[in-house]
Amino acid sequence: MRCVTRRPEALQCCVAPTTEVVSANILDRESLKGTMDGVEIAYYMIHSMGSRGDFEEQDRRAAHNFGAEARRAGVGRIIYLGGLGETSEELSPHLRSRQEVAEVLRASGVQVVEFRASIVIGSGSLSFEMIRSLVERLPVMVTPRWVNVTAQPMAIDDLLQYLSAALDLKTDDHAIFEIGGPDAVSYGDLMREYARQRGLKRLMIPVPLLTPRLSSLWLGLVTPLYSRIGRKLIDSIRHPTVVRDNAARQTFPHIRPQGVREAIASALGNEGRE
Repeated sequence: MRCVTRRPEALQCCVAPTTEVVSANILDRESLKGTMDGVEIAYYMIHSMGSRGDFEEQDRRAAHNFGAEARRAGVGRIIYLGGLGETSEELSPHLRSRQEVAEVLRASGVQVVEFRASIVIGSGSLSFEMIRSLVERLPVMVTPRWVNVTAQPMAIDDLLQYLSAALDLKTDDHAIFEIGGPDAVSYGDLMREYARQRGLKRLMIPVPLLTPRLSSLWLGLVTPLYSRIGRKLIDSIRHPTVVRDNAARQTFPHIRPQGVREAIASALGNEGRE
């Protein structure tokens, strides 16, 4: 197994001894040369939402560079984690970019298996970390309209099952799978369930007129981690992200995603063991 990163020193302590860690910059085509030599299947788990400048352009360039190097190296399949969102709707720049990245990867000529997910419940997920930060820090929350938007969260353990199962998927074509847990809930529901499991009493006061810009400023003040990506994240949250077809369930029947309660309990339990 080989892992490509800009900061190999940050990963070296977190991977198995058999994992090769290679330094490269996805935005620098020259630095990618040779990183995929001998690789049969490559995972693409990159986004530029936290970067400065035009993140959509950076996403396109990164995907183009990755796809071109994968094609040159003879990679047989790219497994890509994107985002849910109905293509007929006017998507946010973030969700639009997630789907555009998939198109750029497919244009490389390498087979692409794309998973489109909603909120991932687990450490490191931007949406989950945002929910956790708000609930942990605010006894009283002034909540904008986006807390009522429907999502279909899934546990990070279930996501990893799908990503792993794609290694052995029997197909000669590109494939797109919409994945999520069994529960369609709002962001407010997730906050309340997180608070319940943490034993926290939280009051949520709806304010329908709170704009995305004001929401992002408020989010940046409460959780400094999101000062740069707040607006991009809020724009994405305003769109429902739910599964609309059963292809994943039919193709991977052995994967039984956890419900919201189990997923949050699992995430909290994993943190306790870290």
